[in-house]
Amino acid sequence: MKLYRLLTEDDTSAFCHKVTAALNKGWELYGAPCYAFDAARGVMRCAQAVTKDVPGTYTPETKLGEQ
Repeated sequence: MKLYRLLTEDDTSAFCHKVTAALNKGWELYGAPCYAFDAARGVMRCAQAVTKDVPGTYTPETKLGEQ
């Protein structure tokens, strides 16, 4: 099955660490990163989609972060 996650974080090194951790667990980048201003909080936010092929059958109970 193919899994999909959208990683998001404020525009700090924490975002880069989150994406790096996913890549080191076998996730692959999917598309370009996004960057937007969160007016409510007054900060820039980053997002990056990632996918991963794993054995098994998807169910809504699948813990994506544990894959």
